[in-house]
Amino acid sequence: MSLTLDSLPSSVPNHQHPATLDPNAVRRIAHHESDVVVVGAGILGTALAITFARQGRSVILLEKSLKEPDRIVGELLQPGGVEALKVLGLVECLEQIDAVKVKGYEVIYYGTGVEIAYPDNVIGKFRYGRQVDAGRGSADCVKSNSQARPEGRSFHHGRFIKRLRERALCEPNITVVESTVTGTVKNGWTGQVLGVTSMTKGEPDAYFGNLTVLADGYASRFRKEYISHTPVSKSKFWGLELIDADLPRPLHGHVVLGEGAPVLLYQIGSRETRALVDVPDGLESTSTTNGGVKGHLRNVVLPSLPKSVQPSFASALESGKLRSMPNSFLPPSTNRTPGLVILGDAMNMRHPLTGGGMTVAFNDVVLLRGLLSPETVPDLGNTRLVRQQMKTFHWQRKQLTSVINILAQALYSLFAANDPELKALQLGCFRYFQRGGQCIDGPVGLLAGIIRQPLVLFYHFFAVALLAIWLVSSKSSVWRTPLALASSVGIFWKACTVIFPFIFSEMRS
Repeated sequence: MSLTLDSLPSSVPNHQHPATLDPNAVRRIAHHESDVVVVGAGILGTALAITFARQGRSVILLEKSLKEPDRIVGELLQPGGVEALKVLGLVECLEQIDAVKVKGYEVIYYGTGVEIAYPDNVIGKFRYGRQVDAGRGSADCVKSNSQARPEGRSFHHGRFIKRLRERALCEPNITVVESTVTGTVKNGWTGQVLGVTSMTKGEPDAYFGNLTVLADGYASRFRKEYISHTPVSKSKFWGLELIDADLPRPLHGHVVLGEGAPVLLYQIGSRETRALVDVPDGLESTSTTNGGVKGHLRNVVLPSLPKSVQPSFASALESGKLRSMPNSFLPPSTNRTPGLVILGDAMNMRHPLTGGGMTVAFNDVVLLRGLLSPETVPDLGNTRLVRQQMKTFHWQRKQLTSVINILAQALYSLFAANDPELKALQLGCFRYFQRGGQCIDGPVGLLAGIIRQPLVLFYHFFAVALLAIWLVSSKSSVWRTPLALASSVGIFWKACTVIFPFIFSEMRS
């Protein structure tokens, strides 16, 4: 369905009589031409379309299905993402969707829990100010003097997307069209992308813009053509929706660690709780003879959960809908094709364990609001200037995204430990949290998108490694000192092999 002026309900503000149409609206509707064509009305695509429109750009937003999506990820927004929404003027989209406050996490290690609340006063903690320097593309950051701890939000993904799309429909500079994009249109001489081809109501169609933004998600059909990196997936999240679950610490996300891979639990509504179980590829306990994934959840995962959660989990397992999503890693890359920008999960993914995806997306929009503003780039058809700004974007975003990307992959390696050295690091991480103070505030500030300093991540990761080494060494008797030294070297080497590949991936362009 094409959401043009003839088909929009009269309650939508940009439903106007054709005689009073803005010339740009005529171009979008009659000629399918605009300043920007955005492919994908998901988290990033919709927010970016609204941001461009509010800057006076003419925007066409394309989405293959405008039905409310039903996904098992993209349901937890960290405080850094909430702050970015405030900067973008979209925080009202968190209202009227039964969103739940998130105050931090509860990490449960073999039945013992420790609270890691979002920090209220941490050196290096910053929040966005309300002004954005268009030339530098970064929001002014001010130290927070608020006594209230920052909060995240968790919710049904589809409800949030619906609110964002409703906001887009209310923008007079946006035309939203339900159409399946099939390819890009290029200049045969220069290779510049001029727009996209699509299928609308089963008929061939095309849309053109000075700039084309591809934000078509983790299963992007265009990634292979324009990006050299390939996503790597070694596990899946299998999701259940629990009803009236009795969580050990309400208004907190829960990470359950035991013999298997980690389990996440967090509320997504007044009565609903999402359970996400990481299932690595090739597990013996998921074989057909053992009952498949459902057998693994029943026989391995269920007994490891907190007693209070087990009844609702068992009920959801028997009567609920079991769905999966791949857990992928895709390092970021610089946009090099003239006339084209690839963003969101199509360009950069990390393990969803830390819930950082939406925070990255909204902060990318904040950066682009400045870097591609009309004051900085008056004409988006100036491909040389746009490519220069996108190179700047690639490196500026790393202050936050490198932290979230590396942290997500490193924590998953520890939390899904499958060898003695990783198990030692996992224990060291939990004992580190138990020490409290900066041992909690630093790591959770990084996870929350509040602390945006990669060196802080490096410091805490190797502090965990040194604590893990001390824990192993302190249990060894004198006559086993050589073995303890060998174990210590092995743990430190494992820590290096965990984090440095992801650091190096962030240093590439």
